[in-house]
Order: sequence, then C-alpha cells, then structure tokens
Amino acid sequence: MNNLPKTALWIALLISIAGCQSTQKMLSKTESKNEIMTTIANDKEMAKEMMQVLMDSKNGKMMMQENEKMNMMMEQKEMMKKMMKDNPGMMQGMMSGMMEMSKGDSTMMSGMCKSMMENMEMMEMMQKMKGEKKDMNMDKKKDPNKPHH
Repeated sequence: MNNLPKTALWIALLISIAGCQSTQKMLSKTESKNEIMTTIANDKEMAKEMMQVLMDSKNGKMMMQENEKMNMMMEQKEMMKKMMKDNPGMMQGMMSGMMEMSKGDSTMMSGMCKSMMENMEMMEMMQKMKGEKKDMNMDKKKDPNKPHH
C-alpha cells in the first residue's frame, strides 16, 4: 500500500515524458519540480540514489567540498571562541595586535569595524574594555597621598 502513491507518481512521470514533454521543460515548472524533489527526499532508497548521482557529478562534488570547508571554518571559529573565553589575556593580546595592525591599514580598519559592529558579543566586549580603560585612567589621576573612602 505504501508503494502505491510512489508507483502512481512514477507512472505519471513516465507518461509525461512519453507524452513528448522534455525533462527540462517538466523541471522548469516549479510545482512539478518540487513534487519530484520532495518525493525523492522522502524515500530512503531514492534519496540514497540521488546522493550517489550528486557525488558522481562535478557540481555535486564541488558543493560537498564547499560544505566541508564551511564546516571546518565553523569548527575553528567555535574553537577560537572557547580559547578566548578560557584565556582572556590571549584574547586581549590578539585584539591589541589586530588594532595595531589596522592602524596602518585603513581598509583593514574599515572591515574590522564593520564586523565588530555587526556582532553583539564583540560590541559588548569593546564596551567592557572601554569601561576598564576608563577605570584605569581614573585610578592614575587619583592622588596617591589622599586616603580612599
């Protein structure tokens, strides 16, 4: 019973193709294309076959390689976040180094500012660093001979 809708869809597909309708023309219709892709995705065997076809194609291989690169970048990003969280001194050193490098490179400075302004965590960290710097400056201005309350 479970195979009846699939079989009916395949028969309809074959009739469409046999009726002088080209595959490309049929796939150009969004509704029929989505129906075919959904059917393949929902069937374990057809999905495996489709994955194999993708892996055998040039575009499919390129897609998979790009996906692997993206996954590696995301893992490195998470690892870097953890290291910075675990070692605030290293994070401050890296931030200072980036700031120094960007002083002589306006393009780098612009890109860095844009990235930081788009990232709430980064903005909060910069506000915190700014507050710490203010506190340090206030401590330096205080007279060391006056008693603190």
